[in-house]
Amino acid sequence: MFFVRQGPLWFRLTTGALVAWALIGCFMFLQQVRLGADAMGRASAYDRALYAALPNWYVPLFAVAVLAGLIGAVLLFMRRASARPFLIASLGATIVQFGWLFASTDIVARKGAGETLGLPLVVVEIAAFTLWLVGHARQKGWAV
Repeated sequence: MFFVRQGPLWFRLTTGALVAWALIGCFMFLQQVRLGADAMGRASAYDRALYAALPNWYVPLFAVAVLAGLIGAVLLFMRRASARPFLIASLGATIVQFGWLFASTDIVARKGAGETLGLPLVVVEIAAFTLWLVGHARQKGWAV
């Protein structure tokens, strides 16, 4: 009975790792707010111009993406199916955030796909996986 109520070890370890991943996202958000264009290291003139040109909604959307992701991950770790709307909001905000960046700027042309696409793709894939996991956990009875 304990196994069914708590979920298997892989589920508990995975959800713990997802909480850690979400905390890293929150840290990266705080770094960007605190350091601006220099958040990822020494910024070039292009990085500074790009950061200065971000629309007013970009940083609040980043906050929604990471905070909703953190709340969703913690709720999933706590085996709560109520994590789902938070994870949907996080994934949606992430897609809009990166979608705008790649559709409205020349960042890929300036910096190259190898430098610019890797992390965003991983972030979106992990967010999508987390959303899938809450549905899987609900079906298995691990999340209520």
